[in-house]
Amino acid sequence: MTRPRTPRTRQRGTQIRAPRVSAEVVAELAYRLTVRDRNLLAMVWEHRVLTTGQLTRLFFPTPERARQRLNHLYNHHALLRFRPWAPVGSKPWHWVLGPAGAHVLAVEQGQSSAEFGYRQDGATAIAVSPRLAHQIGVNEFFVSLHAHAHARRHGGAVEQWWSEHRCAALWGDLARPDAFGRWTEPSIDGTAATLDFFLEHDTGTETLARVTAKLGGYADLAEATGTTTPVLFWLPSPKREANLRRLLGTPEIPVATAVHTPDTSLDGPAGPVWHPAGATGPRRRLGDLAHLWATVPRHDHTKEGDHDAAGS
Repeated sequence: MTRPRTPRTRQRGTQIRAPRVSAEVVAELAYRLTVRDRNLLAMVWEHRVLTTGQLTRLFFPTPERARQRLNHLYNHHALLRFRPWAPVGSKPWHWVLGPAGAHVLAVEQGQSSAEFGYRQDGATAIAVSPRLAHQIGVNEFFVSLHAHAHARRHGGAVEQWWSEHRCAALWGDLARPDAFGRWTEPSIDGTAATLDFFLEHDTGTETLARVTAKLGGYADLAEATGTTTPVLFWLPSPKREANLRRLLGTPEIPVATAVHTPDTSLDGPAGPVWHPAGATGPRRRLGDLAHLWATVPRHDHTKEGDHDAAGS
């Protein structure tokens, strides 16, 4: 009697293959990689996962050019991809670092693959992680800033964009922001306004009491380092923002809130969407917060890390 075949389980919408990467494959890839390719791979590794649309806005002039190059990197195992399941329609491809790409980045840093810290199962675990949407949301914040800066001449620049992982390695015993950023925007008088900030990307899954409790860690970090870095809360709805602000009062450190709905502002998080805690009046642009908090000493975070933001 012939036993019926047991079908292989496969997560719907996901396409992650596990290639065998030989020395020849890696050597050919290293020869073919451009400077933009290497920056793209480093960006994907730093921030875990980026969508086709996000990578297009960061690195490519057109969607067609992006698709061609991303598929090329995929075919050479520099990137892996998956498409999350959606009940209606389809979601975009999501890209993570592939084994050949990891090997090239490791060699560039003078490290072995083990020292570099890449594991394919670890890189692809985000595909089934409940934090996938949160990570994409954090990345979208900075991609939107980057796109705004490039769409408008002299519109600003993302000078630093550090991942949650990097922040945890630096400050995790006191505070664990979703990201650290540095935004520079020209002023009317020709000078540049620079704002360092920690980002808290809120999706509404935590209680507001737990959200506000995080500020204690940021205050402890400011005391320990002698540097006060403002905290930006990026919230999912006006109602949640209003409720959070009632709990915030006037915090020990600079805090501002905004809502990440698509129609908030044509300028996205760079625009006049920020409401400083304890302040009244109209909402402010991201660059304006630098003037508002000009008396807050800014720490030279570049001494604590050696990676710049997208496009730098």
